[in-house]
Amino acid sequence: MSWNSFKETLKPCTTIQSSFSQSSSISSYNFDTNSVNPRKPPKSSLSQQLLRLEDRSSLPQTQPPQTPNKQNHFDLKSKYEKSEEEEEEGEEEEEEKPVGFGRPKLDPLLLNQTGPYEPLVLSSSGQKPVVQVPASINCRLLEHQRAGVKFLYSLYQNNHGGVLGDDMGLGKTIQSIAFLAAVFGKDGDLPESTVSKEHPRTRGPVLIVCPSSLIHNWVNEFSKWATFSVCIYHGPNRDLMIDKLEARGVEILITSFDTYRIHGHILSDVDWEIVIIDEAHRLKNEKSKLYKACLAIKTLKRYGLTGTIMQNKLMELFNLFDWVIPGCLGTREHFREFYDEPLKHGQRSSAPDRFVRVADERKQHLVSVLHKYLLRRIKEETIGHLMLGKEDNVVFCAMSELQKRVYQRMLQLPEVRCLINKDLPCSCGSPLKQVECCRRTVPDGIIWSYLHRDNPDGCDSCPYCVVLPCLMKLQQISNHLELIKPNPRDDPDKQRKDAEFADAVFGKDIDLVGGHTQNKSFLGLSNVEHCGKMRALEKLMSSWVSQGDKILLFSYSVRMLDILEKFIIRKGYGFSRLDGSTPTGLRQSLVDDFNSSPSKQVFLISTKAGGLGLNLVSANRVVIFDPNWNPAQDLQAQDRSFRFGQRRHVVVFRLLAAGSLEELVYTRQVYKQQLSNIAVSGKMEKRYFEGVQDCKEFQGELFGICNLFRDLSDKLFTSEIIELHEKKRKEDGTHSKQDLSGMYFVPEKEITTASLVAPESSKHKEDEGTAVAPMLEHLGIVYAHRFEDIVDLGPAMMKEKKEHTVHLSNAPGQPKCSTVGKRKSDAITGKENVGTGNPIKMRKKNHFSLIACFMGMEEVQFSKWLLSATPAEREKVLKDYHKRRKDKIHDFNDNL
Repeated sequence: MSWNSFKETLKPCTTIQSSFSQSSSISSYNFDTNSVNPRKPPKSSLSQQLLRLEDRSSLPQTQPPQTPNKQNHFDLKSKYEKSEEEEEEGEEEEEEKPVGFGRPKLDPLLLNQTGPYEPLVLSSSGQKPVVQVPASINCRLLEHQRAGVKFLYSLYQNNHGGVLGDDMGLGKTIQSIAFLAAVFGKDGDLPESTVSKEHPRTRGPVLIVCPSSLIHNWVNEFSKWATFSVCIYHGPNRDLMIDKLEARGVEILITSFDTYRIHGHILSDVDWEIVIIDEAHRLKNEKSKLYKACLAIKTLKRYGLTGTIMQNKLMELFNLFDWVIPGCLGTREHFREFYDEPLKHGQRSSAPDRFVRVADERKQHLVSVLHKYLLRRIKEETIGHLMLGKEDNVVFCAMSELQKRVYQRMLQLPEVRCLINKDLPCSCGSPLKQVECCRRTVPDGIIWSYLHRDNPDGCDSCPYCVVLPCLMKLQQISNHLELIKPNPRDDPDKQRKDAEFADAVFGKDIDLVGGHTQNKSFLGLSNVEHCGKMRALEKLMSSWVSQGDKILLFSYSVRMLDILEKFIIRKGYGFSRLDGSTPTGLRQSLVDDFNSSPSKQVFLISTKAGGLGLNLVSANRVVIFDPNWNPAQDLQAQDRSFRFGQRRHVVVFRLLAAGSLEELVYTRQVYKQQLSNIAVSGKMEKRYFEGVQDCKEFQGELFGICNLFRDLSDKLFTSEIIELHEKKRKEDGTHSKQDLSGMYFVPEKEITTASLVAPESSKHKEDEGTAVAPMLEHLGIVYAHRFEDIVDLGPAMMKEKKEHTVHLSNAPGQPKCSTVGKRKSDAITGKENVGTGNPIKMRKKNHFSLIACFMGMEEVQFSKWLLSATPAEREKVLKDYHKRRKDKIHDFNDNL
């Protein structure tokens, strides 16, 4: 056979030639993750979700994943995401297929990429022996994971510890194993994978402490990535591992938090080479037995893995880093005075400029210190090009009329009135406060009497001992009225107490809920009439299921999961369920079945049981039915779906009962998340709140017992706080009409949409309110916004940014408009000034404003036009806009 004939034989089939040529660069070993950045579909607004409810009847039930008949009303925005630099160079606009609501997909090659098959050298040039990650491991690491391994080794070289604080789902476990493989000289290509001959075995073993639910996950990952001698110190046979440790037959010892807390004195005598604490935020309390046990570890090479470095207080940050690198942040008193107090008071909404300036200086100093020992990356900056993004909607659902009446009666109970009036003068004429005199005990209270049934004189902490039980009751009323009825699983005394409590708060409405005993009727429990959240959930889920979406439904209460399960059965949805009673060995099979089965549409999950270790990337809708005081818990629940491998845009809905304690829970989440962003990331955050944590002088609207039991039924608590913030910014001259683009209100007598929009769009505010409000009111939704618009820095907070303004000539009679651009070098390198917003998001908004000006409309009016325009009309406007823009550029060049 001739050479030419041989080449003809090897030619690929013509039917796959085009696809092969397109993917050849992707399949190369030298794949560059940063060079591939497929366009993300724009975030859908809540109004778009609601419009789908009205149009659902006109959609076919078996709609394909992508259809040109149902377009996202922001498709126009997704088409002009090209940078201004590309447009000035005259590049052609790419034709895109319409993106439907349901299933935008990524190229699967992007999710299975590999690096070069070569080792990753960690040691410096000329160092002997060479420390490197084996090629068999390195070729499977993503670029950010290689950077994480280098960071861990740099800490190891300097003989101290640190924190790998990557966002959840970025592979902290894999990075740790790759780092250990390099330190121990593992050769992943050899079956026996023994320690290299150049590495004499002088190192001690490695201790890994993690939650018990993650022990087997660690063992499985070690078996996939490298061959270590791994043993588990957990369960009845744990003492056998001590003998193996003494015989140096163990390289990796894995144990749980509880086991180490109890038996840490045995393990602390071992000379550990490295200690790794997974979910290291568990070391937040310096008074806990676990923290004290971990302090006894002898090695200085202590590493913490956590995606939530700070959860509730800044002092938790100190406790974690003081364990990892003792003394790196000074003493506890120094940290409190130098960092904690200035940062908290500088974040107060009415803080003087001097306080704000000092807080900014201390924040920058703290971030510079932490970054020596901390590496934190988020999904958007690491694997954002492999994912389609996440949208976090916070939805305030109106309680039913019955819920409101029960909630009001709860606030009138003797225990609650005692707590609210605790600081008032005592009625007996004594100069003491009520809590110090006659009202220290509440003998006529139902909850107090049950707690002190064996001690009628009360306890040392009275009346504050009833705070937590009363808060739990208020949260139960906010979620579902069945939750406050007696639980048949409780002991008889508690059932009698709960029955008496139910009689008191239901009052004359007792017959509407079927009495004070638990409702055993299937139809009664699955009915949404008396539950505001379930009424909204019913409408939203019907829309999602019709589009082929898969839903994760989280709740902290197992009894609430029981009610939701009956509701889902009644609606005819296929579902799976996981809670604390689910056997550990069965959990992964439930996850796999849900991910692979098209018939499973909903996954009911207990937040406590499903917060860690679950990978549910087949779901693209996440509902958190009840909020938690700890914001990290809700974020972990969201990341069960929004993680590596997710191929669809994830939309999260947090359901809150408007006018209830849950609003205060959420605003405290915002407060805590802002403090975390300030201390860890050095971000500038909006100053919403007057309250200061752990400061009696400035309890404001957030802190203190009186705020916990405050009646919020006559106001929109959260929206009023945001409105006040916007008014202050307007007075300071920093107001922007785009600030509230993701927020929607139902107009009421005191608070209307008219009071919450910028003056520039005042002539359209009535139309906007009437357009959105009926849809929200139909669902029983009072108010909604995006969480990232509240916590993350918006574009209006850029007073210090040097703006480069580009003015466009407009057609006669059209308003002039401007946009904020970036220098080309900054756009390419990805640099942003401190205090600026997301540059991509800014560019999208600026392009949107430009096209609105081109159309001669305000932005709100243009948004409504997009909702009603046909695809052909949108396409025509886009082409006209780009043609006019190119003509202007050509005219400008000719004039030069």
